[in-house]
Amino acid sequence: MLYSKTFTKTRKEAPKDEVSKNAKLLIRAGFIDKLSSGVYTYLPLGLRVLRKIETIVRNEMNALGAEELLMPALNPKENWLATGRWESMDDLYKIIDARGKEFALAPTHEEVVVPLVKQFISSYRDLPLSVYQFQSKFRMELRAKSGLLRGREFLMKDLYSFHEDEEDLKRFYKKVEVAYKKIFNTLEIGKETYRTYASGGSFSEYSYEFQTVTEAGEDTIYICSSCDIGINKEIIKNQRECPSCTGEDFKEVRAIEVGNIFELKTKFSDAFDLNFKDKNGKTQKVIMGCYGLGIGRAMGAVVEVMGDKKGVRWPHAIAPFQFHLIEVPSENPDINARAKRLYADLEKAGFEVFYDDRQVSAGIKFSDADLMGIPYILTIGEETVKKGLLVELKNRESGATRGIPESFSPTKWRYPLSM
Repeated sequence: MLYSKTFTKTRKEAPKDEVSKNAKLLIRAGFIDKLSSGVYTYLPLGLRVLRKIETIVRNEMNALGAEELLMPALNPKENWLATGRWESMDDLYKIIDARGKEFALAPTHEEVVVPLVKQFISSYRDLPLSVYQFQSKFRMELRAKSGLLRGREFLMKDLYSFHEDEEDLKRFYKKVEVAYKKIFNTLEIGKETYRTYASGGSFSEYSYEFQTVTEAGEDTIYICSSCDIGINKEIIKNQRECPSCTGEDFKEVRAIEVGNIFELKTKFSDAFDLNFKDKNGKTQKVIMGCYGLGIGRAMGAVVEVMGDKKGVRWPHAIAPFQFHLIEVPSENPDINARAKRLYADLEKAGFEVFYDDRQVSAGIKFSDADLMGIPYILTIGEETVKKGLLVELKNRESGATRGIPESFSPTKWRYPLSM
């Protein structure tokens, strides 16, 4: 991609009404734009990051054997009345059309997925079953002040599983937990993300949250010093010892919830009369689980954890591009020719390259490169030519630099590069 051809630009200052690091950096770097409180446009660079996170999550969901679908965000009132949540959910967006028919803008999709799968489940032979989607969710969030971490409209992956007994649910539940750990490790926030005990509400004694530790977090969790399990503040008052290892020494930290998993059991099966015939021909209720992961929220969490004073720092797996190519302005036409040739060679070799071909000062280009956070910055200018180099390479994370000799063809490069 050529910088000169992109319609978005970086900004020197973030909007004054933004307080979170992720919103400030992502807006300044040209990844998102704020439409209103808790509602953001993903600009071309930001959308590339979002889609890469989505792909990582999709691969793990497919590995579980789950099938992807896409359910409507606009839900009829009747479905929500059936579960009692039309009145009980105080953050539910409700709308009325010109005929007076009422709908909800879905914050979650149990009210849709259960009647859906009911059409296809009749016997134990139809179980287990799991389906997932990536869908925009809507919540009447009155505290939308944390950028992508707390929005009124947001992209979420929600997975729903259906089982003939609780043992099968627990087996799948454990597999999802492992999949989530893989996802957060790939996003390079795995070391900061803790499986955290939280209230199971009306479903079970506990649910699990996945909490990423950062000062920007809105949640307070307590990490067990013995086993590194977290406990959410909402249940710590009744918990004198760790539910995982019975340890009693905890560290209090701030954290962001990036995912959660619930044992729904028969709550929604009861509401929609979702049954199946077991091996003995007896009618049983289908056992359910649900598993959420915020795609935009994960993107915001990465920025909160990895962003620095200079700007964003993207993990290799989700960076919008692998290389940020800077052509230092020069009157020597050979510099421009070299930069164009390297850009073409890198793309031909299968790399993703953001080429800053603008006619602006080198200082502006270097500042923008640090702000945008693409993992490797490549520089071509008079100095590199004098040194007999193909390009100078800088690691955005470490700041380390080294020269790449003319003889080292891009076809020999292996990403990520060793520095």
